[in-house]
Amino acid sequence: MPSQAPLLLPRPRELALTGGVAARSAPRHVELDAALPAEGFAIEVRPDEIRIRHRDENGRRYALATLAQLETSAATALPCLRLQDAPDFPVRGYMLDVSRDRVPTRATLERIVDLLAALRLNHLELYTEHTFAYADHETVWRDASPITPDDVRWLDGLCRARGIELVPNQNGFGHMGRWLKHERYRALAEAPDGWRTPWGTTAPPEVLHPDGASLDLVLGLYRELSRHFSSRRINVGLDETFELGQGRSAAAVAARGRGAVYLDFLLAILDALHREGKEVLFWGDVVRQHPELAAAIPREDTTALAWHYEAPMADPAYPESVAKVFAGLGMSPESLRGFTAHVTPFVDQGRRFWVCPGTSTWNSLVGRLPNAMANLCDAAAVGRASGASGYLITDWGDNGHLQPPSASFAPLVYGAAVAWGLAANRDLEVAACLDRFVFADRANALGGAAAGAAGAYEHTGLGSFNGSPLFYRLLARGGPFSAIGEASAAGVARALEDLAEAACGVERSEPACADGALVKRELLQAIRLARHGAWRLARDEGFARPDDATLRRDLAEAIEEQRACWLERSRPGGLTDSVARLERTLATYDR
Repeated sequence: MPSQAPLLLPRPRELALTGGVAARSAPRHVELDAALPAEGFAIEVRPDEIRIRHRDENGRRYALATLAQLETSAATALPCLRLQDAPDFPVRGYMLDVSRDRVPTRATLERIVDLLAALRLNHLELYTEHTFAYADHETVWRDASPITPDDVRWLDGLCRARGIELVPNQNGFGHMGRWLKHERYRALAEAPDGWRTPWGTTAPPEVLHPDGASLDLVLGLYRELSRHFSSRRINVGLDETFELGQGRSAAAVAARGRGAVYLDFLLAILDALHREGKEVLFWGDVVRQHPELAAAIPREDTTALAWHYEAPMADPAYPESVAKVFAGLGMSPESLRGFTAHVTPFVDQGRRFWVCPGTSTWNSLVGRLPNAMANLCDAAAVGRASGASGYLITDWGDNGHLQPPSASFAPLVYGAAVAWGLAANRDLEVAACLDRFVFADRANALGGAAAGAAGAYEHTGLGSFNGSPLFYRLLARGGPFSAIGEASAAGVARALEDLAEAACGVERSEPACADGALVKRELLQAIRLARHGAWRLARDEGFARPDDATLRRDLAEAIEEQRACWLERSRPGGLTDSVARLERTLATYDR
């Protein structure tokens, strides 16, 4: 692509400047072209006219949006050019966790849907565990400010108008702790009295016992939820069934193997939903750990979601204590090298699958953008090479969903771009695209500030898994993944400098987007929390830092601002539980 090519998001796979300019008012001709790939389009800007060809409605939508981007970047006239584009993956999606305390308001959901449409994503899921208002299960969702059937119908219409498929998502095997903590459901648990984690602690029940009663429960949930969606797809979850075999299934697992017991429950769900005309998506981690199971998965109407959230590691090397925990979680050194190991069982058996990287914003406050970009790029490369039919960007909310929605904008921009076209977008100018197309920042400062804050964690000298060391120190959380390596005083100081510079960039920015003032406010709040995490890291290591009285005052003020920012974007349910994590850290200054 020529160096003088206009800034476009995503960059097109083919663009040639042909010389000359065309008036913005030049006549436009728009026509269908069945020879183009699905969602594909072509634009030719001539001195006297603009010609657009498109394969389908989404192709037309994307072509007009691209032309609007050209008009935005051209002060008086459009450059003459030929442009042709089409996606690498037919399904390009975003999954937002709405079950780790933070349930978005309708205004926030509309902002997200508009952004997805601008990024040419065509699939959206809201991940639910306990935050949908099921008719007969109020005990579970009562205090969560849940997504209601009316919310779904409204959101479904909003998505359809923008060429996006809204797909129901309800976990139904693991991650059922918010159900099993209630007496009414406790008898459905695999381990009602708790289970032993790979890191040596006892945890409350999270996994259903895979019997008829559990099957009746989850099929009832799937049926009730899917009634409110126009999509025939449904994501049934079924991931991370860690305690399976530690309780009521112990004898069956000992006799037949954990994979076989898991497979029975999976196949029962698939059989029931297939007979009802559903296309079923499920998380593929357990099948990856037991690749022999892949052959039993139906070929039709079934898609495995191969997920992985870390940058590829050329030579995974961890302390023995950490390696043992990884093994207990079903993760091998090969699985840490990237997506190839995660898709291999499905490729080998010719089963349909999607690649599912992440935004790396959870457990981070401001994000881990370098990790996210490497993970998102690896997913696109492996997915294209191995025949994945979809690419789903996941955005989780572990440990209270303390990060604001705008922390996800940078990785979402990059992930959507490489999902559309990896070759053209691998080295996308993320900060510039944020400023131009997401924030409309007249000062061209906010994108760089968001990206800069999201890279500060790299300087501390500490590695971490599934989160940032700044986040783990803020929450005073230990564990095997929270701090790998040795902290550096100079590195922590550098992280603090980067956060301060990012805060200055936020202050200097002039976003013209409708939520610009709120984006600035919540990014400053996220940076402040990350700064407090860096100060606590310095405190733990004996480096220079403010005294405890100053730290206590700073965190107390930050907690109040966190409450205020939360209520601008999210519903009140879950706020108390989320902020309690920060309040526990605040209490450490009184000891």
